[in-house]
Amino acid sequence: MIKIVVVDDQPLIRDGLATLLGLRPELEVIGTAGDGREAFEKVKQLNPDIVLMDIRMPGTNGVEATSLITQNVTGVKVLMLTTFKDSELIFEALEKGASGYLLKDMPTDTIVKAILTVHSGGIVLPPDITAQMLKELKKSKVFETPSDQVEAPKLLEELTERELEVLKQLGYGHSNKEIAGILFITEGTVKNHVSSLINKLELRDRTQAAIFAVRYGITTFL
Repeated sequence: MIKIVVVDDQPLIRDGLATLLGLRPELEVIGTAGDGREAFEKVKQLNPDIVLMDIRMPGTNGVEATSLITQNVTGVKVLMLTTFKDSELIFEALEKGASGYLLKDMPTDTIVKAILTVHSGGIVLPPDITAQMLKELKKSKVFETPSDQVEAPKLLEELTERELEVLKQLGYGHSNKEIAGILFITEGTVKNHVSSLINKLELRDRTQAAIFAVRYGITTFL
C-alpha cells in the first residue's frame, strides 16, 4: 500500500482529496498539512511514499517545501498539484526534485494513476499541458539563457541514437519498465542508458533528464 501525505492550504481541497484517495485500496492517506513547513515536519514524522504538494501556499510554499523534502529526506517523492497559471513555479519545483505535476481539476482516477507512476519510478509530465506551459515560459524568456542556447545542442551530440530514444521516453514521464516495453529492450538496459545519458548531459537525475527532453524538444523531433 502506498502511503500518502496531502498538502494544500485550502481545507476543502485538502480534506476532499484525502477522503477520495483514502477510498482507494492501493493507497493510504497517513497525514495532511496546510503549508510547506508543516508538510516537511509531517514527512519527517510519518515517512510517506508520496507527497501531493500544492504549489502556492502562504509561508513556505510548495517549491520551498519540495526542496526541503528532497534534500533532507530519502525515499519520499513529491508530486505537485497546481494550476496552469503556475508554469514558472512548476518547472522550478521540478528543478528542486519534484517527480511531476498534475492540475488540481484532473479526475481522481488520473491522480491515482499518477501516484502509481511516480511510485514505480516514473515521472508525471502531462505532454499537452507541458507543451503549452513551455510556450508561455519561452515567451517570458525564462529558458532563454546563453548556457541553454549553446550547451544543449553540443551535449546532445554526445548521445547515441538509443540514448536519444530513451531520453524521449523520459520526457513523456515513462518508468524504466515502460520504456523497456516501448523500445523492446530489457529494463536493465534502460537503466544503463538512463545512467549514461544523465552523465553525458551533466544532469542530476532522471527528472532533470525529463525536463531537458521537454525543454529542448526531444519529445517532438524523434
